[in-house]
Amino acid sequence: MTAYVEGVEHHSVEVNGLTLHYAAAGDADRPLVVLLHGFPECWYSWRHQLTALAAAGYRAVAPDQRGYARSDAPAAVEAYTLPHLVGDVVALVRELGASRFAVVGHDWGAPVAWLTAQLRPDLVRGVAGLSVPPLPRSGDFPPLGAMEAMFGGRFYWNYFCRPGVADAEFGDAPERAFRRFLYGASGDNPLNDPPAQPLVPVDGGFLDAIAEPEELPGWLTEADIAAFTSEYERNGFTGGLNWYRNLDRNWELGAAWDGLPIQVPALYITGDRDLVGVFPGMDKLLPALQLLNPTMRPTLTLPGCGHWTQQERPAEVNAALIDFLGSLPD
Repeated sequence: MTAYVEGVEHHSVEVNGLTLHYAAAGDADRPLVVLLHGFPECWYSWRHQLTALAAAGYRAVAPDQRGYARSDAPAAVEAYTLPHLVGDVVALVRELGASRFAVVGHDWGAPVAWLTAQLRPDLVRGVAGLSVPPLPRSGDFPPLGAMEAMFGGRFYWNYFCRPGVADAEFGDAPERAFRRFLYGASGDNPLNDPPAQPLVPVDGGFLDAIAEPEELPGWLTEADIAAFTSEYERNGFTGGLNWYRNLDRNWELGAAWDGLPIQVPALYITGDRDLVGVFPGMDKLLPALQLLNPTMRPTLTLPGCGHWTQQERPAEVNAALIDFLGSLPD
């Protein structure tokens, strides 16, 4: 079974030696907006935005990024670096026949969107990131080692990087995984008011720290969970987890663009119950975003919203994106 959204079409395209699947809505000759999902998500995360952007006069395209859902998943861990992912976006846009585009990313998709804008201002008209802000390169310590030392190996990044461990935990019961992931990091989970560091229990798995919801929040249905579960039948979770396994490699590669500001119009949207907001260093970074990136608009913070920004608050996110996109130069 595959997920279905009325008004959304599905295609595949060859880029950089891989077949990428993408969902799309809107006329092909309209301004292009590329929507990049995070973990553990896929094109379906943008179900509310695809049709709303199309109705507003845009061609909205949401690829399954490499490793996810219906797209190819390279076996090599090192095939999932940020330069690879930015390269996929650039190649996808080229195959779509567009010379300029706007890019929007959520969770892991946000770093891909920010870096695409940083490296290719000749192509990107504007960039928006949800949940994860543009992150400056940390000082002298790779991120996985820093988190290992800070939290004794319990920070979820470190757990996700253990070979085969999270892959098996999530893959053995994917419906359970999606139910707990989506509820657990949402603004509807009372444990996220305020949010806490996402730490894994000493003697358990990642999902053991998340209670099974008695009932789903209003923005999430059983059909949504079934859709995500079916989309993961092909590739499972390993491709997405391999993005985390490149955190230190991305830090090394990032020396090449260290300090490079975003040079195109930019927007950051977050929720006040998003766990990313309490990651180490965020208390200093978030107030400084506009100083570090002068093209950045004031941050839009959605009250009561957790990590799944565009799914939890589709109306507010759609309105903000349409307003932002309408202000961009050609």
